[in-house]
Amino acid sequence: MKGIEVVFPHRVPIVEINTVGDGHRLSCNKLTHTVLGQTLRYRRHREESNGSRKALTIELAAPDHGIAVFVRYEVDGSAAMVRTETTVVNENSVEPVILDSITSWTSSFGAPQGGGADMRSWNLTEGAYDWLAEGRWRTTPIADLLPAIGQELTNVDPRQQHAVISSGTWSTGRFAPLGILESRELGLTWLFQIEHNGAWRWDVQDDTVDGVIALAGPTSENHNWERVLRQGESFTAVPVSFTVGCDFDAVIANVTDYRRAMRSPHRDNDEPRVVFNDYMNTLYGDPTTAKELPLIKAAGEIGVEIFVIDCGWYDDSGDWWPSVGEWIPSATRFPGEKGIVEVIDAIRDAGMVPGIWLEPEVIGVKSPMAWKLPDSAFFQRHGQRVVEQDRYILDLRDRAARAHLDAVIDRLVNEYGIGYFKMDYNVSPGAGTDYRADSPGEGLLGHNRAYCAWVDDVRRRHPDVILENCSSGGMREDFAQLSRFQVQSTSDQQDYRLYPAIASSALMMALPEQSANWAYPQADMTLEQAAFNINTTFLGRFFLSGYINRMDAEQHALTAAGIDAYKRYVQPVVGKARPFWPLGLPEWTDTVVAVGLDAGATALVTVWNRDGGGSAVDLAMPRWSARDALVEQVFPEPSATFSRWSADWDSGTGTLSVDVPAGGYVSRTFRLTFV
Repeated sequence: MKGIEVVFPHRVPIVEINTVGDGHRLSCNKLTHTVLGQTLRYRRHREESNGSRKALTIELAAPDHGIAVFVRYEVDGSAAMVRTETTVVNENSVEPVILDSITSWTSSFGAPQGGGADMRSWNLTEGAYDWLAEGRWRTTPIADLLPAIGQELTNVDPRQQHAVISSGTWSTGRFAPLGILESRELGLTWLFQIEHNGAWRWDVQDDTVDGVIALAGPTSENHNWERVLRQGESFTAVPVSFTVGCDFDAVIANVTDYRRAMRSPHRDNDEPRVVFNDYMNTLYGDPTTAKELPLIKAAGEIGVEIFVIDCGWYDDSGDWWPSVGEWIPSATRFPGEKGIVEVIDAIRDAGMVPGIWLEPEVIGVKSPMAWKLPDSAFFQRHGQRVVEQDRYILDLRDRAARAHLDAVIDRLVNEYGIGYFKMDYNVSPGAGTDYRADSPGEGLLGHNRAYCAWVDDVRRRHPDVILENCSSGGMREDFAQLSRFQVQSTSDQQDYRLYPAIASSALMMALPEQSANWAYPQADMTLEQAAFNINTTFLGRFFLSGYINRMDAEQHALTAAGIDAYKRYVQPVVGKARPFWPLGLPEWTDTVVAVGLDAGATALVTVWNRDGGGSAVDLAMPRWSARDALVEQVFPEPSATFSRWSADWDSGTGTLSVDVPAGGYVSRTFRLTFV
């Protein structure tokens, strides 16, 4: 891969399968060291080619166990990253094969050509997530996670591992399904990700001779998942992908290229349009005609291109949460002969695409649809519907559930002209559903896959409609979702002072053109605070909220200037740019945060100061060393209101030195043009 050669002095099985009837060969809680993993042997392989994509499928067999396994590796010529998945077939075992776990990828850490393995020279970068606190990345030496314990004296591999586990349907509700292993001593870096919108697990393990990586979807031990394979039946594990490079920047470039190569095509991908949404720090789920019309007028005046009506538009009761599900516009919120059409027409007349909020996978307990749909349409356990925070969860394996949602989407597109859907998801159903499933975890996995297939079908029927993935903010930032959606909400964070750490780290999981970081400038903010807000969304998908209709002339002009600068400097390049972090990935409490976009001949860098002391900050940009650069402050532009921050380029070291002023919440974005 791009000149990187890796050897594997310590060899491990390419797939590990744990079953009830076989178990581990060494008693442990690992995804590896299984009897079947050791028993499987090569049978044959085949190669395929389809345009720029090539695939290699390796067929393995364990004849005494009656199973065959197919491990498929796929690459695209435009991206140095491998996608892999595993299929298990019960070929001739009369007794059912009861699967407890399957790895989609396993590998030892490896070493450079001519070198030896050194497990404790590696560092692991992983992401912690929570509602309002997404993307808190930290780096830890493997030697601290997996300490030397003298296991070589026992002649047995240790049980120790670092296991990262996500349960339920918030795939990034606690941790990221992505990790980076880097050894500067060996000059190697791995990046791996699990491409699944449900339960998953990844491990970094101590195998004495070297470390081991193992990636999987749901497991019996962690997720109440089992799959029973009767003779002739098969099961395919969740897809994962991996890449290797010489350093952190190289694997980030690889995964960025891969995400663009493997996502669904859409005309909005290359130059993402500016979005206004009425929810955050604004209407909070209480839309009405009287409240929307002034916001629509103001949004059209400042250059917004998409206007989204958020939650509550269907609710007549004043309690929008438990009434979701039927998706009929409220007549009390939108009175008059035209109802909500008056608002939608106003959006269109202002030159914007009308958008609307949905939470498609749930039905509120007070919704009429709760009793119009059969029990088979809902998650169940032991014959009872699963309830979570006043919602039933739709099971999209069910034909009636899918038909209901198809009718909703088609009606909103065909009758109302909706061109943008914000698809939210605010509850997680636990282990899953045991209805028509071998286990609750298997029912959940079936729903996860059915949801993705449903989204694909929406795309086929309405190819121009733009889809936003929101799950209580950024609770499902997995590539199964991100490969299908044009926009990714990154958080529900309402404090503008906290958001820069989320906004900059969001580019670890989402493409820049997908990353929708909220900006919500308000009439009671200073101009510097408003500019700080706007810079939080500037190097991604411009995603605006706030009472822009209440702004004075200066605030109005600043917001319009932010959108104009975005369209001039960011929109043309963001769909091709790669992210970088000139100060490294941010800590949650860092006072100075910075993120950049590498657009080849140009670079864009945003710097935030969160009430810190003034200092000169050196932004490392070594890829452009030995090149001269023109440095411009592009937002906010220097003026009588906004000072010019001194920014000096050192071509010898590839460093941009920025003098950050002391105090307050202030931010600037710079463009560097290289010659």
